[in-house]
Amino acid sequence: MAEENAAKGRSARRAGGRHYEEFRIGDVYEHWPGRTLTESDNTWFTLLTMNTHPLHFDKEYARKTEFGRRLVASTLTLSILVGMSVSDVSEIAIANLGWTDVRLPNPLFIGDTLYGASEVLSKRPSKSRPNAGIVTVRTTGRNQRGDVVCVCDRTVLVPRRGHAAGGKQA
Repeated sequence: MAEENAAKGRSARRAGGRHYEEFRIGDVYEHWPGRTLTESDNTWFTLLTMNTHPLHFDKEYARKTEFGRRLVASTLTLSILVGMSVSDVSEIAIANLGWTDVRLPNPLFIGDTLYGASEVLSKRPSKSRPNAGIVTVRTTGRNQRGDVVCVCDRTVLVPRRGHAAGGKQA
């Protein structure tokens, strides 16, 4: 399987996180497992974030929209997608430096399952921290039908091999 993944430019799941040296431009990390979004997930998230749009929690309102049913809050989709990527991308990161180009080309509905993958777009040594490097990935979320529901680019500061997240020796 490792040989098959390498041939496809894909990397197998890695426990414990990756150091800067372990990221290769073009590698794709398929995040596992997927996550089915429930009505409770969506309702609690909208309450916690004070998102009052009825499209996320009012079944009758949503039924009358072009979608015909409630949508998962887009920020919940993004949050779970980023969370799915942590073990592959940022489990030992020093810091998240930013998210850019967030796109939501298709809706995610209650009951849909979200799957994710991240591709390494770029990497460079940190100019201010010799013990770290900066890695940018594009994370893509798809539903169970393969439709892209969320895409974002994320940049993280990760330690170099031999250095822990706090800049201390590992």
